[in-house]
Amino acid sequence: MLKDKLFGAVQTHNAFPKDFYWGTATAAYQVEGAWNEDGKGESIWDRFAHTQGKIRGGATADVSCDDYHRFKEDIAIVKQLNLKSYRFSISWPRIQPLGTGAANQKGIYHYSRVLDTLLEAGIRPFCTMYHWDLPQALEDKGGWPNRDLMNHYADYATILGKNFGDRITVWAPFNMPWTFCYLGYGAGSFPPGTTDYGLFLRAAHTVSLAQSQALRALKAASSKATVGSAYGMAPAYPKTDSEADKAATARYHAMNNVFFLNAAMTGEYPKAFVGEMPYKQMGYQLGDEKIMKAPLDWVGFHYYTRRIVSAVQPSSASGGARFGTETELDGGGAGSRDNYTSFHAEMPTEGPLTDAGLEVYPQGIHDLVMQISKEYNFPTIEITESGCSYLDAPYAAEGGRVPDTRRTAFFRSYLSELSRAISDGAKVRSYHAWTLLDNFEWADGFSQRYGLTYVDFRDQKRTIKDSGLWYGRVAAANRLDV
Repeated sequence: MLKDKLFGAVQTHNAFPKDFYWGTATAAYQVEGAWNEDGKGESIWDRFAHTQGKIRGGATADVSCDDYHRFKEDIAIVKQLNLKSYRFSISWPRIQPLGTGAANQKGIYHYSRVLDTLLEAGIRPFCTMYHWDLPQALEDKGGWPNRDLMNHYADYATILGKNFGDRITVWAPFNMPWTFCYLGYGAGSFPPGTTDYGLFLRAAHTVSLAQSQALRALKAASSKATVGSAYGMAPAYPKTDSEADKAATARYHAMNNVFFLNAAMTGEYPKAFVGEMPYKQMGYQLGDEKIMKAPLDWVGFHYYTRRIVSAVQPSSASGGARFGTETELDGGGAGSRDNYTSFHAEMPTEGPLTDAGLEVYPQGIHDLVMQISKEYNFPTIEITESGCSYLDAPYAAEGGRVPDTRRTAFFRSYLSELSRAISDGAKVRSYHAWTLLDNFEWADGFSQRYGLTYVDFRDQKRTIKDSGLWYGRVAAANRLDV
């Protein structure tokens, strides 16, 4: 039975609702390249990647997949795979090179062409407004811990709404806000590379404020705008049956999963800390609860793998920078924040592991979807990312195909559990596979491959993997048994 649970060996749920959005996702910095073309300003990831020792293998995203010049080719792949939703992000420094001021018209023109190409292909544009590439000029002014950023971000949202709101109806202000706040300011493994928990708290609060200010700005600029989220989440399970571990697991969920969601929906932060909320350290001001509250139209989140959580004693230790699959991992060690939250989260290795070292745990997507559904009155849910890294490459003996059978098995097992959640009453309307293309995977550089499409970075040749072809058949049939 354990094997069935972990490997997804028993497939009983195959169907999806009519008009379900099968999709895929990318991020501007990870695929576009053209890092300094057409007036684009420097981002914090440009600065970070150009700093020796920050990225595995010394890689940069200066070219990456060259999607900036090849977006038509890449959108054609989306269409070929029968996908109806494409989650992409807009690069803030491409729109406002310094993060403030008038829009860069060449940046506006580029994304306008992307949108027109998507709509001509019958694909829904799903826009993530911020996928980690803050203009470096704003970081130089204090970055996300600087409260002024919420107003700069609202101005940016207004520009996007006015220029693209006639074609984009689905917006997510931030990708994985906890991750870029904590790993950037608390653990130091993302830019700007600081290890100060107080700065993390201030950054997180500014992002909460900016999230809701962006929602209001978008809706003021576009009558068609619906605003949701693209949070990173992981179902958390207590390590033991002790009350301490159960309480620690609840704090993990509050901090890592629903910290920003609860702020938007209710105007209040969930109980993520031991003791009182550290309002002073967060830079909280009277009336912020009214700014933060801006209920989302739908809820979006990622799922990769689970966490096992235990209670720990307070410590003065701090996390440090390191390489790793930081998009999914905790970042710093337990001591990096347990003076406030007193929990330790770990990723188990009980089941099979992907090549990035993440446990394959299909049941987790069912558990997470049901938990969020019950806690937030069964909202419309979009699965904004879910995927796996395997290093399979084109194989000459198979005619140049990429026979990545493990990725196909991964998606089949996760989607079966998602179908089960829908059968149990969850209102899920989409699934976005991460990712369309093998790309620059942040601190891991090019050492991991999550794509449905293999990219040879020497000549930019794209080869749809067998898993991508299977996913395309699933999308066409709206069923898994294809």
